[in-house]
Amino acid sequence: MKRSAKKHNQWQDHYTQQAKKEQFPARSVYKLEEIQKKYHIIKNGNNVLDLGCAPGSWLLYSANLTGSTGRVTGIDLVPVTINVPPHVSVYTNDILSMDDDFFKSLGTDFNVVISDMAPSTTGNKFVDSTRSFDLCLKALSIAQMTLTTGGSFVCKIFQGEDFRTFIDSIRPVFKNHKIFKPKSSRKASKEIYVIGFGKK
Repeated sequence: MKRSAKKHNQWQDHYTQQAKKEQFPARSVYKLEEIQKKYHIIKNGNNVLDLGCAPGSWLLYSANLTGSTGRVTGIDLVPVTINVPPHVSVYTNDILSMDDDFFKSLGTDFNVVISDMAPSTTGNKFVDSTRSFDLCLKALSIAQMTLTTGGSFVCKIFQGEDFRTFIDSIRPVFKNHKIFKPKSSRKASKEIYVIGFGKK
């Protein structure tokens, strides 16, 4: 049992070590990288809105993809302390308490909205999945306000009783959607990503 636990820890650490080597602040970058390699969500010159952007791995990865002709905007309750390129802007605020006028002021020309937001977990699966669902609904609302027609949406959600309800909320907004579980997600994690394509 100890031997298998050690192997499992090594598997987890691989992504952490790789992130440090490639100068990303967190291993979560590889989840977005997997999504990007499969679906080519973000393109050069795109405008990207990153919800729940701290510590900044998705910001940096998105900025590399958009290039300096694009724009990346991040929002998180937790301050982002890393250095970001000139075409990246970061706001520190509580997404759940911000009004619609703020998001509209960011512009309605985003090609992609990405959300890796997760609630502070309690250990209670029902409570955690409900809180995740609430964050996802807010992210979807923001995507509806800020995405240009044809835009894409990537959203992390904890699987639970509300998962199907969230999928039903995605359907009227996007022409197509996919459900994706990155290999770099921890095996014990209930997280999964819902990707909406072609905002109507």
